Amino acid sequence: MLKSVAALVLDGLAVFEFGVVCEVFGIDRTEDGVPAFDFRVCGPEAGVPLSSPVGVQVVPSHGLEGLAGADLVTVPAVETLEGYPPEVLAALREAHDNGAVLLSVCSGAFVLGAAGLLDGRRCTSHWRHVRELQDRFPLAQVDPDVLFVDEGSLITSAGTAAGIDACLHLVRRELGSSVTNAIARRMVVPPQREGGQRQFFERPVPDCTSDGLGEILGWMLEHLDQPHTVAALAARAHTSARTFARRFAAETGTTPLQWLNTQRVLQAQQLLEDTDLDMDAVAQRCGFGTATLLRHHFTRAVGVSPSGYRKTFSTIAR
Repeated sequence: MLKSVAALVLDGLAVFEFGVVCEVFGIDRTEDGVPAFDFRVCGPEAGVPLSSPVGVQVVPSHGLEGLAGADLVTVPAVETLEGYPPEVLAALREAHDNGAVLLSVCSGAFVLGAAGLLDGRRCTSHWRHVRELQDRFPLAQVDPDVLFVDEGSLITSAGTAAGIDACLHLVRRELGSSVTNAIARRMVVPPQREGGQRQFFERPVPDCTSDGLGEILGWMLEHLDQPHTVAALAARAHTSARTFARRFAAETGTTPLQWLNTQRVLQAQQLLEDTDLDMDAVAQRCGFGTATLLRHHFTRAVGVSPSGYRKTFSTIAR
């Protein structure tokens, strides 16, 4: 359960990315049904102002001791330096070793890399920084094409607004969709632009440059319960199956079948959380047809069975 959050701020911090973390975790939204987080702003020294490129100073209320015991340690964007204070890196390693989830926004990934926490792990950062990130930390597996990467105890996000996606993804992973939706509604942002709990999908549902394909995607979302073939979708798009498949992959980064399965899993998550439909009914609503097929795809994508997911995240009083 996510209860305590520490935001690590350093000299050269980016105030928007820091604000994203504060907006998701630092504001009391208990009146909206969001559990209160023990939110701490931590720096190398408590009470010592830290600078930003836009002339705003942030004064942390806690020193590095504030990272101790936090369920989540966030590292907002910061200047990409050759090195960071050794005591900061040691505190991050200790927090990680003690079971904290670490989440970076944009160039905050460089701080995690300097602490040795990206070695052998998939990660990302702002598209302008990914090459430098890979050069600086050659053992990291840097993905330049995604909004965020969820590696369980380590979440890294791309630039600026992608930090919102990563933070809301973590809230959904730990606390379910109702809490996520409440926070997103207050922030006036989509509660989920990209893959669900424990599952990292390569790309979010895109804003298509092709109006025709965008219409097809919308139609597919409205008819997930129906069977679809590439041939039938291509006919709806007034093109050949081969051309449709090529255009679909270029726009979405995946195949029509994989895209459909992703959306069906996401809809299954919502139904499992917000309804008491039995598994056969959930499967039919999502287009998987049978509970057996639902269980296969859901467990493969999410990492737990549909019944296990419902037990953890259901919002229905029992």
